[in-house]
Amino acid sequence: MPAYVILIRERMRDEDAMARYAEAARAARGDHQITPLAFYGAHEVREGADADGVVILSFPDMDAAKAWYDSPEYAAAREHRHQAADYRVIFVEGV
Repeated sequence: MPAYVILIRERMRDEDAMARYAEAARAARGDHQITPLAFYGAHEVREGADADGVVILSFPDMDAAKAWYDSPEYAAAREHRHQAADYRVIFVEGV
């Protein structure tokens, strides 16, 4: 069953750290089967708080999503993201 990782950027604090995150996150992709479905494109909030940006990534299953997120390479990239901005990260199982 597919799984999705939704990253919601709520507030940018450091553009230089975000650039470091973007570079490190690309390198952290490795052999993980990731399909980007949305990547900071135009969005419209109909309910709830606005978002500064949204990313939706598709994975073959929840184990694959967790393996990417918990990988040493993405853990290192996350450190830059934590410095750069406030995010919510949601894992959701598909149907």
